[in-house]
Amino acid sequence: MTSVTRTRARGIETLTLDAPHHRNALSAALVGELADALTACAEDTGVRAVVLTHTGTTFSAGADLRDPPGPDALVALLRHLVALPKPVVARVTGHVRAGGLGLLAACDISAASHTATFAFTEVRIGVAPAVISLPLLPRTDPRALTRYCLTGERLDAAEAARIGLITAAGDDVDDVLAPVLDGLRRSSPQALAETKRLLTARVLEAFERDAAGVTALSAGLFASPEAREGMTAFLERRDPEWVL
Repeated sequence: MTSVTRTRARGIETLTLDAPHHRNALSAALVGELADALTACAEDTGVRAVVLTHTGTTFSAGADLRDPPGPDALVALLRHLVALPKPVVARVTGHVRAGGLGLLAACDISAASHTATFAFTEVRIGVAPAVISLPLLPRTDPRALTRYCLTGERLDAAEAARIGLITAAGDDVDDVLAPVLDGLRRSSPQALAETKRLLTARVLEAFERDAAGVTALSAGLFASPEAREGMTAFLERRDPEWVL
């Protein structure tokens, strides 16, 4: 079953996360399909920019706890988004959790409707936002990120825009993105690639410097007894044993 579908209109390639029955969770299969689609977009001269969107009410619920991708695969996917020589724009009309927020942070521009909600839920299941910190830390307000990563609180689209988690929010996400996509279509492919290279240099430095450490941290946490309890509790729809 295909988890990522592709369509194109006037040079904009839309990649749609299409596993709504699993809330577009980041399974090993979905991560692999998305990486392959991005590679194809990078090599296709007919693609001016990429839009990443979703079916269903959830953009992505984060890692698929039944079939999670390895930390190395997730690091590679996020780096692929950042380093792609074409702009990547996220279009969000649903909920985004945990690893899904890493996808947003790795995109160059992201817009959400006011119906979208966001949460760093890793701490609720005994792990940390380790891998997704690579694109998040250079691009998001540090004080706000500290609060939301430590508490797992839910935030709305307006707050997500305020702290830099997304670029903009509006009642109609397509209205918000219309001038963005028009601008990308009017821009030189060479200029877009080189401008993106300048703008992402600091984010890519974080990948080169910290990827090995956060990968090891993520693997260790996911294998820990607390994480096993947290993930079991989540799947069983109950509070984990540490909740007071």
